[in-house]
Amino acid sequence: MTGRPAGPDDLTLTLDNPRAERIKKVAALAGRSARSRAGVLLVEGPQAVREAVRHAAARVRDVYLTEDAHARHPEIATEALAAGRFVHLGSPQVLDAMSADAQGVVAVVDDAGYALDDVLAAGPRLVAVLSNVRDPGNAGTVIRAADAAGADAIVLAGQSVDPGNPKVIRSTAGSIFHLPIVRSLPLEDAAVALSSAGLRLLAADGSGDAELGSGAADAEALAAPTAWVFGNEAWGFEPEELALADQVVRIPIYGAAESLNLATAAAVCLYASAAAQRA
Repeated sequence: MTGRPAGPDDLTLTLDNPRAERIKKVAALAGRSARSRAGVLLVEGPQAVREAVRHAAARVRDVYLTEDAHARHPEIATEALAAGRFVHLGSPQVLDAMSADAQGVVAVVDDAGYALDDVLAAGPRLVAVLSNVRDPGNAGTVIRAADAAGADAIVLAGQSVDPGNPKVIRSTAGSIFHLPIVRSLPLEDAAVALSSAGLRLLAADGSGDAELGSGAADAEALAAPTAWVFGNEAWGFEPEELALADQVVRIPIYGAAESLNLATAAAVCLYASAAAQRA
């Protein structure tokens, strides 16, 4: 999917055949099997592509923009070219054929493929673990919240959604390029590794015997290196999953709401740890 490196003058040359083989290969990356075979991600939209260029430039293979998108976001091409990346202008029809959700900006980026051992070797203090989280929007929003809270890594365990899913990437608003994301681990294996590395495992669940902000889940306890574990959107945790945690923590509900959604609960828990660790 690469070609001759673009220079500033090359941006007057426009890809204009939406049925070209290159365009079909990029569009196919919306599917997991194509991404897996190629070892790349499809990144859509100006925010996500900008963050990929700024924070993971060495992984960016190609950037594609319409002329209008280039005029609105000239920094994307400027920074990509400065980093020696391939940049191509395409007609609106070409960009639409690549992705209907791209707002005229698409990038093909190498998949990082982080390993948990490498993450733990860096001595993380705050990790978010998603267990069997299936919804791409939820997973992406939790990744974004974890990034905002200063988490050191994300682990997607069990049958969680592929973080390379374009909907996940869009939902992260670029945060997927700010911190390592480990995928495809059984939760039990992840829990053992995190515990062995000195992190306390806290499962966020309404059945918890500790309430966030009091007792075993107070600020002093939260200041320790912590891995928060969040369960499936619909059914939460299985009993054997809860048994892996050092503590099951519930978020207090002061109003009439029955519960918090996954992403909101994750943000509350991660920020509680972030504040305690920075106190």
